[in-house]
Amino acid sequence: MEDLIHKLVSLATWTVPVIVLAAFALPQMVRVLREYERGVIFRLGKLLGAKGPGLIFLIPVVDRMVKMDLRVVTIDVAKQEIMTRDNVPATVDAVIYFRVVDPCAAVVKVENFWKATSLIGQTTLRSVLGQAELDDLLSRRDKINQTLQEIIDRQTDPWGIKVTSVEIKEVALPESMKRAMAKQAEAERERRAKIVNAEGEFQAAEKMVQAAAMISKEPISLQLRYLQTMREMASEQHTTTFLPIPIDLFAPFLKK
Repeated sequence: MEDLIHKLVSLATWTVPVIVLAAFALPQMVRVLREYERGVIFRLGKLLGAKGPGLIFLIPVVDRMVKMDLRVVTIDVAKQEIMTRDNVPATVDAVIYFRVVDPCAAVVKVENFWKATSLIGQTTLRSVLGQAELDDLLSRRDKINQTLQEIIDRQTDPWGIKVTSVEIKEVALPESMKRAMAKQAEAERERRAKIVNAEGEFQAAEKMVQAAAMISKEPISLQLRYLQTMREMASEQHTTTFLPIPIDLFAPFLKK
């Protein structure tokens, strides 16, 4: 009996430390990564590569893992004060959509890819919009977005970052510029209205000249038009109309 108790005590003396050690070491040895996650493994400071998804085994103390998310993320570019090519002040902001395509490069080649991408977005936004005119900024925004995306993607490509889209959210103009643009739009509408009115007058005058030329060739057409006008006026109820009758109407009968 004493031998059994001694064996149990000796077993407990080395089993309990092993269990405690395993309880602390197991979470450090086994990691589970989701489908959209990758683990960049460093062994004694040396890059081994990216692993995952699934179950990952690490050597405690020796291995260190940096978890990276491969999903598309967004960064709001802070509002930037810019001066357009035609010297118009404006305040613009944008949003950048990007994702990590090379986890190792995103960890090794840049300290903080979030901050670096955001700062590149700010500087590129000021640079590109400073070369565009206000009309292009308001009406050709798709082309400007594409230019921003290409420039930012080219600069972040060495970091393993893929910029999928850049969108300008808002363009804020001074109140004085808004009033000037409203006056310009109003003047443009008035100009178009006058042009349309002038074109209508020109076409009407042209038709009247053609009608006069036709009537001059056939004088009887003027008399027929006169009779038609009288018939239209007579169709109105409760209307008394006095019309002078030209003697030319009776000229055909007098000749007979």
